[in-house]
Amino acid sequence: MNHEFPFMKKISLLLFLLTSTLSFSQNSAETCEILNKINALIQAEHLRPKPVDDSLSVFVFDNLINELDPSRNILFKSEYDELAQKYRYNLDNLILKNDCSFLSDIKAQYVNGLLRTKKVLEKIQTLPIDYIKKDTIRFYKKSFAFYLKEEDLEKVWTKKLRYQILDDIAEMSNNLDSLKTNFKSIEQVSKNQILTNEICRFSTLIDSNTKLEEKLYNFFCTYFDPHTAYFSDDSKTSFVASLSKEHLSLGMTVNLNEKNEIIIDEVDPNGPAYQTGQIKKGDQIISISNQKETLQVSCASLESISTMILSETNKHITLTLKRNSGKSFDVYIEKQVMKDEENSVFSFIIGKNNKVGYVKIPSFYADLDGNSRKGCADDVAREVIKLQRDSIKGLVIDLIDNGGGSMEEAIKLAGMFVDHGPLSIVIDSKKEKSVINDPLRGVIYRGPIVVLVNSNTASASEFFSSIMQDYNRALLLGSNTLGKATMQTILPLEEEKNTDYLKITINKFYRITGKSHQFIGVKPDVVLPEFYEDVYQKESDFPTAIKNDSIEPFLKYKTYVKRNLIDKIAANSSARLSDNYFFNNIKKINLKIDQLVNSPKAEIPMTLDSVFKQKKILNTLWTEINTFNDENNPLDVYNSSVNQFLLGAYPNEKTINQYQMDNLKTNPYLNEAVNIINDFNGGSK
Repeated sequence: MNHEFPFMKKISLLLFLLTSTLSFSQNSAETCEILNKINALIQAEHLRPKPVDDSLSVFVFDNLINELDPSRNILFKSEYDELAQKYRYNLDNLILKNDCSFLSDIKAQYVNGLLRTKKVLEKIQTLPIDYIKKDTIRFYKKSFAFYLKEEDLEKVWTKKLRYQILDDIAEMSNNLDSLKTNFKSIEQVSKNQILTNEICRFSTLIDSNTKLEEKLYNFFCTYFDPHTAYFSDDSKTSFVASLSKEHLSLGMTVNLNEKNEIIIDEVDPNGPAYQTGQIKKGDQIISISNQKETLQVSCASLESISTMILSETNKHITLTLKRNSGKSFDVYIEKQVMKDEENSVFSFIIGKNNKVGYVKIPSFYADLDGNSRKGCADDVAREVIKLQRDSIKGLVIDLIDNGGGSMEEAIKLAGMFVDHGPLSIVIDSKKEKSVINDPLRGVIYRGPIVVLVNSNTASASEFFSSIMQDYNRALLLGSNTLGKATMQTILPLEEEKNTDYLKITINKFYRITGKSHQFIGVKPDVVLPEFYEDVYQKESDFPTAIKNDSIEPFLKYKTYVKRNLIDKIAANSSARLSDNYFFNNIKKINLKIDQLVNSPKAEIPMTLDSVFKQKKILNTLWTEINTFNDENNPLDVYNSSVNQFLLGAYPNEKTINQYQMDNLKTNPYLNEAVNIINDFNGGSK
């Protein structure tokens, strides 16, 4: 599967360097013009603008260099030191003076590093690697200092590749003796594939004429806060489309296999991929083309592949596929607007006697055209009405892994469960306060509610959860949420131009109590562990995140039930789960994950035995996580009467419906949510 870009000849390399430098000098003024427009908009509209000074310069420079050379094996220390001396504390002054030629200087140094590294890789490919020589390797979690010297370049890359080859070989079998016996032949195949892919990756980086401008704009933006970002017209279109449950799609899903090959996992019978009649589950994607550019999967980044597939502007895609190691073939696909089942609200009923309704909200998507009731809030209302026809005794709203979306939808949804009153306080860049009130009198459901949350519950989901908690309208169950209580809007850099946009943080939300969950997250009433909770990135992990604060409470509101009832039921739940096998084991496994990911790594010898042992520890942990479930107490999960009828009319939806149902049957968080609903119904208000 090693399809390479053709290697460039010396003369074309020279032309490349000349033309890239020329184009950069021409673009320097335009780059600075965009940066200064971004800055003007930020200074005028951002919630907490900061001056353009040395602090910004260091932040932007360090991020740019880390983006280009995260493993510190392309630029020499002397080159980095020279760039740092010139620019690390000076980018702010240069940008304000409209001199962005520093970007061409950094780019030229980087391209030079790519070219010489590729040359070294081509040399290593022709030489045997010494696996007998004693050596060790250390792993770093965060970026580290530049150390590379010219005379050590080949040695550093030989060491890196030696580890990669040993790691690849260790993955091939669980039998170490067999690997040792066949080491010579296996090593030749592994080395050839790894070197070919690595050389191809460098060729791609060189050929692609790496665009640093957008990276520069975004690092400039994220200095002010993690959610302010630059959008080109293309990226803006794709971002807006992601807020909808219907968008242009190929109608298929893909997976990475153990060899990092992209394999087609499912083909939607209603989608354009299926309609070609040429694509089957299990096909391997070799390359992807949008008619202007072709990406070879074996050496392009996953980010670039994902961008090409998902971009709303790439309406026509050609896939080069291979089936069962046979001859490759091309398939041309025109995207169609499709419903994203994984980003659509769905519901089920749990239990036969005390029926509990369950509604999953994957994201707060919106009807962006405004001409139909396709938004998340209306979809939830429809599902709740269906569930109530089957006389449910309580409702579970699942916001696990819901990263947010449309604030308008979150406000609307909160209004459907709160009778009337204020929902939130908003503060803008001028420090002016405004109150968001319930837009809808009355409620669609009056019974007990449990809201499920976790570390990935963010933004609009946290907003909704905090309102339900402050009104004592629901009991929150799960892990502490992400901690984003700011709102962004998309503004053009120039009114008359539709090419450059800024997603900019303009508001901060406060709860009706005057407190905020910004930076710290929403703490559930019953806190339960989840896998990877110490690994997930939270708002507080971003160095430029806006900090938490509070304001004096001034709003009047009436809670749904007394707080002591919620506290009592929460205490009962915590006591019930104190010796729970599932949750206690998650805590134990999380300690192992934390040790592997967050603890400083010891050096390991560069031998097949050591790498195999390391791989075995990782695979054992991975198996432990993937096979760990709570099958002792399966839930009775089934469709509401209305949805059962609708499945008869739309049989194509039966597969995903069954998949969703099966996933819920052994969900321990849902199991406890049902117990809590039963506690609500057994207690008194």
